Amino acid sequence: MASAPQNSQLPMFYKDLAPVNLEDHGNLRARSTDRATWMVNQHAVPLTVEEFPAASRNFPIVFSMGDSPVPLALMGMSEGINVFVDEEGKVDDGVYVPAYARRYPFLLAKLRPDAEELSLCFDPTTNLIGEFEDGELLFEDGAPTEHIKRTLQFCEQFEVAGNKSATFIEELKKHDLLMDGELTFTHESLEQPMVYRGFKMVSQEKLRDLRGDVLRSWNQNGMLPLIFAHLFSLDQVNSIFTRQARLGKLPVAAEAN
Repeated sequence: MASAPQNSQLPMFYKDLAPVNLEDHGNLRARSTDRATWMVNQHAVPLTVEEFPAASRNFPIVFSMGDSPVPLALMGMSEGINVFVDEEGKVDDGVYVPAYARRYPFLLAKLRPDAEELSLCFDPTTNLIGEFEDGELLFEDGAPTEHIKRTLQFCEQFEVAGNKSATFIEELKKHDLLMDGELTFTHESLEQPMVYRGFKMVSQEKLRDLRGDVLRSWNQNGMLPLIFAHLFSLDQVNSIFTRQARLGKLPVAAEAN
């Protein structure tokens, strides 16, 4: 998971980054919200592999293109469309929200390109942190509050999960299991099925041909069930597309490709 970006390439959702510190943020409070406005119009949100079982109940799980693929939850079949989050940021009841989105507006990041340690930062453009009368203080009596300690712990756990995800991806690449993917979906309003491309998925054919000792190892370390969660999740594509059709936002062929 790319959670240590440089200023020239901020991660999804973040418009700016500022390191949390007592001198500048001693009077700031963090508000809770039931509106994830940062997820509006985001059709693909990063996942960690630990989230595959929960996420697979709602979304197709795919992998991004490029040399360093990232697991993604497809929340829409077209760029700019999230069928689970309305225009005000309300998430549909019962829908799993990826940890990547739940940690906003905080994250761990490098303050300098040559830095070895990650520091707790936040997006200063957010309306969730400020000099409010309500909300949780970031600091009290010159020390971090329990709220900010819990936030730091969550972000640290996310980094650990991200490292596990990177190891998972490397194992898939090592055995050449990732292939360019295609998801086909149909709808009564379409003259012919449409194909969604531009992502990677696990090749079931190559998975079947793996040596038995590799499969046994993956079954013992928990990797094999995660692969199956990814593969089973792909059946969610028609459900996502049906939701999108209900919203009157059917993709055109160029978008799907």
